Amino acid sequence: MGGIDLEISRGEFLVLAGASGSGKTTLVMHFNGLLLPTTGRVRVLGGDVTDRSHRSELWRRVGLVFQYPERQIFNLKVFDDIAFGVRNLGIDERAVARRVNEALAMVGLPEKLQRADPKTLSGGALRRVAIAGVLAMRPEVLVLDEPGAGLDPATRKSILRKLKDIQAEYGTTVILITHHLEDAASYADRVAVLCRGRLMGVGDAGQMLGEAAMLRKAGLKAPFAVELAGRLAEAGIQLPGIPLTPEEAAGMLQELLQTVRIEPGGDTTC
Repeated sequence: MGGIDLEISRGEFLVLAGASGSGKTTLVMHFNGLLLPTTGRVRVLGGDVTDRSHRSELWRRVGLVFQYPERQIFNLKVFDDIAFGVRNLGIDERAVARRVNEALAMVGLPEKLQRADPKTLSGGALRRVAIAGVLAMRPEVLVLDEPGAGLDPATRKSILRKLKDIQAEYGTTVILITHHLEDAASYADRVAVLCRGRLMGVGDAGQMLGEAAMLRKAGLKAPFAVELAGRLAEAGIQLPGIPLTPEEAAGMLQELLQTVRIEPGGDTTC
């Protein structure tokens, strides 16, 4: 990888977007020291990842959730799976239980579920359990690689909404890998776009997601609302801004219609 100069602020929700093979997963594996840079520098939470003593702390300070994390669930009870990483911190069982319950609540699952066998859960619930296992470690940075992959739209939306709540309530830095730019439009503070191992651009979600041509070059499809605004512009209908979500598009269309008056005889004035 090369050509990446990226700074992520504490407490922000950053979407890392790019087509398959763009280097998203490879990049985030540097954030907790799973990979080390061969050129350049990677600094995370104030320290260089090549510093062995600092890197030894990153496993608990930076939580990394890979695609389909539920495939890594191996315990017979939900409680034990969520507690696995926490127990490695060496804290007492009472504190472990408290953290497990808090993590379940953070992902929107009931406390009674801790006694369940993971095999009996739905795919969406399993994904939440896997995320809860990372959250129980209380990481300062939470990195998720396509957490909605393979889930129905409603479940994916529910999980992403919970992540946004976690960012807001706990000040957690959330880094979300996705190619679903509708998700970025709804939840991201900023968006970084990768293409073939290089950073094509980074900026506010509104700025980056409105760059339809740049997104196409990166192998991505702009959010539906952005595409709609472009098609309307081609037809001579200019919205008052670039909407990112269907709700914003509907609001702008309503605003536009309120400024248009059709007079007898078919003439239209504003």
